[in-house]
Amino acid sequence: MEAQTNNNGPGMDTTGLKPVIEIEHLKKAFGSNVVLRDFNLTIYAGQNMVVMGKSGIGKTILIKCIIGLIKPDGGTLRVLGQDISKLNHRELDELRMRIGFVFQSSALYDSMTIRENLAFPLRRSHGKITGTIEERVREVLGNVGLENTIDLMPSELSGGMRKRIGIARSLMLMPEIVLYDEPTTGLDPITSDEITHLIMDLQQKYKTTSVIITHDVELARIAANQIVFLKDGIAYQQGTYDEMVKTSDPDLKRFFKKTKDTQNG
Repeated sequence: MEAQTNNNGPGMDTTGLKPVIEIEHLKKAFGSNVVLRDFNLTIYAGQNMVVMGKSGIGKTILIKCIIGLIKPDGGTLRVLGQDISKLNHRELDELRMRIGFVFQSSALYDSMTIRENLAFPLRRSHGKITGTIEERVREVLGNVGLENTIDLMPSELSGGMRKRIGIARSLMLMPEIVLYDEPTTGLDPITSDEITHLIMDLQQKYKTTSVIITHDVELARIAANQIVFLKDGIAYQQGTYDEMVKTSDPDLKRFFKKTKDTQNG
């Protein structure tokens, strides 16, 4: 499955587009536990790539390798044209400023107001944004529909609101790539749907490339230009949502059916 045009959802033809993430023969193990053994994937500018697979299979490890939080054992990983393995600490920090990361837990600072949480990434921005910090904070809060939370503490927000704030914070530096780690986990179906459409809206507004780690089949159906299924440390299958659900492969059939059944139950 190598088709690059999605037959479902937003659709996308990558012909002539620039690759922004290039992963070749990536390897990562923790002792005898081999998580990534020969993972290959190319992600293009403006694409929504959804990474799926069973729990504990290495999906979060993959995006941590992309952002340089974990060092691979082998292979090549180029992000925005730069080989991650060849960057020094300063160069890696500069690259990370071009990448937004939405943590599964939202990872907000409990002792800071929402204003302070959002302003935090700008402390090392070196003039990347225009206007004042206050203007930028209010802009991204407006984009996620939470302008009235600016002086609240994270503990005063619902789980869905904290997810939105986490997404807003990832956009503070106007990143070229946004990495989402299970953005709808722990949310009710209505809130999950709201977060899914928010991801789509912001991707269109900011023209970002998105890598979305998820078990949420409905999110994948709506958002994915391409889905890659991670199994046994490799990119086991890649294709559109329609191709994935129509496959005769028994592993994919079980995964999509069981995940749908869980969501509908």
